[in-house]
Amino acid sequence: MTAVTHSFIAYTPVAARGSARGTLADVRVPAFLSHRRRGDASLARRLLLLQALVVVVVVLTMTAVAYLEARQAVRQAAAEETTAIVASLADSPLVRSAVTGPDPTAVLQPYVEEVRADTGTSFITVLAPDRTRFTHPDPTQIGKPFIGTIGPALEGETFTETYTGTLGPSVRATGPVVDDDGDVVAVVSAGVTVEAIGEDLAAAVPGILGTAAATLAVGALGSAALSRRLRRQTHGLSPAQLARMVDYHHAVLHAVREGLLLVDDEQRVQLVNDEARRLLGLTDDPTGRHVGELGLPPQLTAALGQQRTAVDEVHVTGTRVLVVNQAPPRPEGRSAGAVVTLRDHTELQALTGELDSVRSFAESLRAQAHEAANRLHTTVSLVELGRTQEAIDFATAQLASAQQLTDRVVDAVGDPVLAALLLGKAATAHERGVLLEVDPGTAVGETGIPGGDLVTIVGNLLDNAIDAALAGDPPREVQFAAEVDGERLEIRVEDTGPGVREEDLPRVFERGWSTKETTAAPTGLGRGLGLALVAQAVARHGGTLTVRPGPGALFTVTLPVGVPAVPR
Repeated sequence: MTAVTHSFIAYTPVAARGSARGTLADVRVPAFLSHRRRGDASLARRLLLLQALVVVVVVLTMTAVAYLEARQAVRQAAAEETTAIVASLADSPLVRSAVTGPDPTAVLQPYVEEVRADTGTSFITVLAPDRTRFTHPDPTQIGKPFIGTIGPALEGETFTETYTGTLGPSVRATGPVVDDDGDVVAVVSAGVTVEAIGEDLAAAVPGILGTAAATLAVGALGSAALSRRLRRQTHGLSPAQLARMVDYHHAVLHAVREGLLLVDDEQRVQLVNDEARRLLGLTDDPTGRHVGELGLPPQLTAALGQQRTAVDEVHVTGTRVLVVNQAPPRPEGRSAGAVVTLRDHTELQALTGELDSVRSFAESLRAQAHEAANRLHTTVSLVELGRTQEAIDFATAQLASAQQLTDRVVDAVGDPVLAALLLGKAATAHERGVLLEVDPGTAVGETGIPGGDLVTIVGNLLDNAIDAALAGDPPREVQFAAEVDGERLEIRVEDTGPGVREEDLPRVFERGWSTKETTAAPTGLGRGLGLALVAQAVARHGGTLTVRPGPGALFTVTLPVGVPAVPR
């Protein structure tokens, strides 16, 4: 799988293969993805160029807007200033008396030029209602008609306009001079030429350009830093290469026969492939959901929530036995959740159970063969000693004893797999010093229940009962009973052991619970798995499983007959 792509195989928990050193920081670009065609620029470079273009456009736009606003502000300031000058001169008693006097120019020209010089305006003109100028910056223009609009002023209104006069285009304010009777006796006009406004605007341009340059520099540095970080995170790959990686990523996720689950540091699922959804029985996409909301068994939920390293850890769900490997990746030393792989161990576990039953049966046959050899040797020795009748009596008694259990099991149990299992377990129990009794009322025909599930249920219950009986005081016995009542098969297994404590009842069928010492089981899966598998098989057939607490535990299994099991 590693040869396909490192785009997500770098997430695969190396601990699941016997090493816990793999982290997300180990990502390397595969050689077949590092090939770049001519003109196939990296994503970081393309983003840098795009950002640079955006920054330039934004800065140019901001500069143009700032320039236009500055020009508007300068014009507005000029209009406000000239309006204030016009209002001040129109209210001046000196101006009012001079415009009605014999020689207005002699009085107003020095005064108005002094005001013009103090205020920095381009011109201030006082004129008669018939447009005759009384004052002007150019004395040769005095007495000539005023060029501009005065109609609103003659009606008593002060207004501003941009007009081209003798000094060129200017922003000017024009207002009336009113006598005590309210009649317009003169008009005052003050203005600033556009050229002068341009000089003021030019003074503001360096600041605008400086701000634009600083903005452009900051934007360029930010874009370069972002591009560098992006190049490091994308390993210099182009968009086409990233697209191929995503395609390979999805292809492998959906094709791989191992379940893959990514959980973040907040215990929320970030990625799950089809196989993981199938193994966990998830019908909806769990992406974004908390692991506690997935409806998984408590032990599996706790394992995913702890985000610890786990190697080939067995967990039992409602219908499956799963081997879980988990590795908490820590890229750059920080927590990044957990990477979980799941393998289906259900069929293998069923085969292992059947193999254990066959092995147990073979061991019982070996024990019986050993005992038969001893009995045959005894019978032959009695014949050689001339005690023929005693030899016949001994052989007949032994044969009747051995045949009695076989006949009882074969007559009571019609299922050959279950009958063979009972005979094997009886021989094993006898060899270990435990008496396995089959209740005389046992009567089981063809049930339609798969033999593998019967082996799992009965075999594990008998194994636990034999172990429990050995831990108790003599007589060490195990009682097995089974009968079909209507449409249900009831199986009872009782032992003379110390039994199950009341406080342990909620945990009896959890994986890992056991009254025995925690040692490796022959299958390598550890103790406390048998009853969990029994509970799983019973649940798969829609049956019930109960246990009686106290000394001498009694396990009762009820299964519907002729009802197909839930598919694994």
